[in-house]
Amino acid sequence: MTDPTPGAVLRGAVDLSALRSRANAPAAQAAAQGGGQGETARADGAAPLVFDVTDESFGQVLELSRTVPVVVDLWAEWCGPCKQLSPILEKVVTELAGRLLLAKVDVDANPQLAQGFRAQSIPMVVALVAGQPVPLFTGAVPEQQVREVFAQLLQLAAQHGVTGTVPVGAASDDAAEAAEPALPPLHQEAFDAIEAGDYARAVTAYEAALQQDPRDEQARAGLGRVRLLQRVQNLDLQQARDAAASAPLDIDAQFAVADFDIAGGHVEDAFARLLDLFAQLPAADRAPVRERLLELFGLVGDSDARVIRARGRLASLLF
Repeated sequence: MTDPTPGAVLRGAVDLSALRSRANAPAAQAAAQGGGQGETARADGAAPLVFDVTDESFGQVLELSRTVPVVVDLWAEWCGPCKQLSPILEKVVTELAGRLLLAKVDVDANPQLAQGFRAQSIPMVVALVAGQPVPLFTGAVPEQQVREVFAQLLQLAAQHGVTGTVPVGAASDDAAEAAEPALPPLHQEAFDAIEAGDYARAVTAYEAALQQDPRDEQARAGLGRVRLLQRVQNLDLQQARDAAASAPLDIDAQFAVADFDIAGGHVEDAFARLLDLFAQLPAADRAPVRERLLELFGLVGDSDARVIRARGRLASLLF
């Protein structure tokens, strides 16, 4: 069966194979016994949803991700944006009441994990689904964007059969419902559509939100992410690469592979492909490539070093 998109994210986005062998050290988490559910041990019998993880304990976290998706927050004490983002991640994970776990990695204290995840800048947030990495985002992002990304992650996890939960007590669902602030109606419609895997409906909702308020940056960011998922959900990666290789100046063929690269965390590869295409095209044909580059820049984040470098090259090609 062809991998569902964004299943392409799971194909080699980050090489964690060297870390798997470290599973025999004491772990922060333990894989669940029976019922397809994950549960973590704590002295009071409750299940912690947020926990620290180290180079030594990471192997068992990989195993835990086979039953429940694990979000990994790479941070450092000196990192100001990390201190803005971490409370948001903890809040949203807690409200999801055991459907996701949050593993916190201090990159200064755990250099092997930092290297394994290729953490060139922090905060960096990735997920583990069935033992495989799923790049999510880099940098501090708004709470609503975190919610939308986590909704997409849960959908992806379900597609790969990872649907376990960690028991957190009977009152958790009520508490989460009470704590979660109401979203604007169109944002809520998009959120629900993403959770259901209906990307077309999510696009329509975000577009309507932008018609109401063209300055709605959260809607704009959500629209870009959903459009990416929508574009790649029915594509086959190998077929896309073959088509791009046989037609180097075919804009649609190059777009398809660049989308796969972005979804898989190969950001620099995607930018290089489109910038090379831009350089080779006649001036009259360049506009769609520039527009796609700007869209992908927005997905990755304007402050990301890879975006800054790519913008510089684009400017040099333009002028």
